[in-house]
Amino acid sequence: MSVKLARSSVPRAALRAARAVVCASCMVNAQAAPASDAEDLAMAFGDQASISLATGSSLPLRRAPAVASVITAEQIAAMGARDLDDVLEAVPGLHVSRVAQGYSPQYVVRGIYSEFNPQTLVLQNGVPITMLYVGNRGNVWGGFPLENVSRIEIIRGPGSALYGADAYAGVINIITKGPDEVSGTTVGARVGSFNTTDAWLLHGATLGAFDVVTHLRWGASDGHDGTITSDAQTALDQLQGTSASLAPGSVNTGYQALDASVEARLDDLRMSLSYRLRDKLQSGAGAASAIDPLGRGRTERWLADLNWRRITLSPDWQAAVNLSWFSYTTTYPQLLQLLPPGAFNGAFPAGMLGSPNTWERQIRGSVVFTYSGWAGHQIRLGLGHDDLDMYRTQEFKNFTQAPNGAGVPLPGAQVVEVPVADSFVAPQRRRVSYVYVQDEWSIAPDWQLTAGLRHDQYSDFGGTTNPRLALVWDTSLDFTTKFLFGRAFRAPSFSELYSVNNPVLRGNPDLKPEVITTFETVFTWQARADTQWQLSLFKYDMKDIIRSTGLPAIRANSGRQSGEGFELEAQHRLAPDWQFTGHYAFQRTIDRSTGQSAGYAPRHHLYGRVDWLADHGWAVGLQANRVAGRERAAGDARAPVPDYTTVDLSLRSPANTRSGQWTLTVHNLFDADVREPSWYSPSSLVPVLIADDLPMAGRSIMLQWQYAL
Repeated sequence: MSVKLARSSVPRAALRAARAVVCASCMVNAQAAPASDAEDLAMAFGDQASISLATGSSLPLRRAPAVASVITAEQIAAMGARDLDDVLEAVPGLHVSRVAQGYSPQYVVRGIYSEFNPQTLVLQNGVPITMLYVGNRGNVWGGFPLENVSRIEIIRGPGSALYGADAYAGVINIITKGPDEVSGTTVGARVGSFNTTDAWLLHGATLGAFDVVTHLRWGASDGHDGTITSDAQTALDQLQGTSASLAPGSVNTGYQALDASVEARLDDLRMSLSYRLRDKLQSGAGAASAIDPLGRGRTERWLADLNWRRITLSPDWQAAVNLSWFSYTTTYPQLLQLLPPGAFNGAFPAGMLGSPNTWERQIRGSVVFTYSGWAGHQIRLGLGHDDLDMYRTQEFKNFTQAPNGAGVPLPGAQVVEVPVADSFVAPQRRRVSYVYVQDEWSIAPDWQLTAGLRHDQYSDFGGTTNPRLALVWDTSLDFTTKFLFGRAFRAPSFSELYSVNNPVLRGNPDLKPEVITTFETVFTWQARADTQWQLSLFKYDMKDIIRSTGLPAIRANSGRQSGEGFELEAQHRLAPDWQFTGHYAFQRTIDRSTGQSAGYAPRHHLYGRVDWLADHGWAVGLQANRVAGRERAAGDARAPVPDYTTVDLSLRSPANTRSGQWTLTVHNLFDADVREPSWYSPSSLVPVLIADDLPMAGRSIMLQWQYAL
């Protein structure tokens, strides 16, 4: 089941690295050691990291049946990371890109790139935080703070056999801090570039029989002011002989944010409630890729979660119950300026304005039974039901649909609320029932086979069944080999299924889910007590990809893509006070309809970080990030997206009981010109919307202070 990569598609250095790792495994003693010896060796090697995302139960990271990474709160602090995106860019095989609207992040895993990035599933404490309308985290995102994050678990590769829809290219689980990690009160503040300010409070206490932790954070920023030299209106001006475009002009990335949460635990019972408000969020490069200085978005997210683990039913049977309620509202109190004043030969003197608002409610319930009465096996049986309801939609706009359903929209006299039947989409509801089974079978002391199968039944498009197989071989005390196979699916979003009355893009209720099949081989070598290497090779095939054709574009299952590559990771303690971590990721994706590169994702991603614990507890971190080889998709005649290298520096003081702890972080130290690819839309009147791509922030400086009361 090992992955075979075409020799021409992988650099020779990578092949040499693979041979070196494999040869190293042949040089060590392959005979399994007694359990006590293995545990002692694991402690010596520092192999104490564990992950529950791979199987649903905690396993040492090195033996987890997946290609996985774990980033802890301590590592986040050492990085000086301010937001989830800062952390994820350091994960092998994962690149954080952007979309024009709101500059929302795209978590691009192994070259799987799309306009809205619904192929990467993001969880908060195991609960999906997916917007039903678009299928991603939402176009009014506004960042995810890290002060209350305990750890972030990431799987690269399919996860639908355990997590269902959208666990397609990868899964990211954000785990917040529990009462056992927070004692007393900690306050903090941050100030820096772009008029950015943050303040937060984290408090842990006992309330009756419950251990409780609360978190409160407020933040705001004007956002960076990168320049858009040419936008979608520029292209329309060239076609129509007008000059309405606001380009050259600045992107608009300001926001206000409020985060609050409370979590209570009593033994194995955990209850939590969190609230996230993003207000006055500016439109980035514009909802229609035309500079918009006016539009403001607002989103509110409520998440209530109850988890009861380790319910003993008998000596061999345990159960766990999960219930969650997720409310997601997106509105635009200040209407989006889709196109500027003067668009379409002056037909829109005030600009083309719109406000597509949605209200969603997601209720999920599941029960998992674990059976351990069969020697060498741990069997998990899961049952669940999701009620996913976009129960209200609302649209304001000053234009109407052209009579033939295509072409230039017709201007209205003023902004009006459109009847739901004539709006961008009507309310929709989806019900999902699922069942899965998984067996973790210890074939021998050094062999573990994980086999799983999950079936999901959807009320709107039918059923889908997805298997997984993972064979983990402890080849020796210091070498582990994994052979992995999995299939995953991505459910069509409500926009893709039901979007109507849009002059550019229409839904298709006959869509099927996208499907991906992946093979992986992983070698992990603890070369010495202070050095670890990991090589992950992968190959996948995607089919039934949802794409758009025609004008107005109609979505259809018309795409197929294949990909292959590897991720080489290294950790090495250079000296007692010096630590190096780094990786090189290579991927090659092919669009099967054209035979050319699928485009836009980095073919080469090189990352390295050095941490130094200096005298008296001071900590210094220096990291470099190289992104290269981003080709364009077929038909996009622009030059490749420019490569870039950024360098970040962090300096952290020791925690002091009198003055607190200070952290100074400089991102993009040498002010590199960083750009993320703008979308190419062959079905649009102007296929190239922003010619020079999306400018990212230049050099920025942040100073953070926190104090334990």
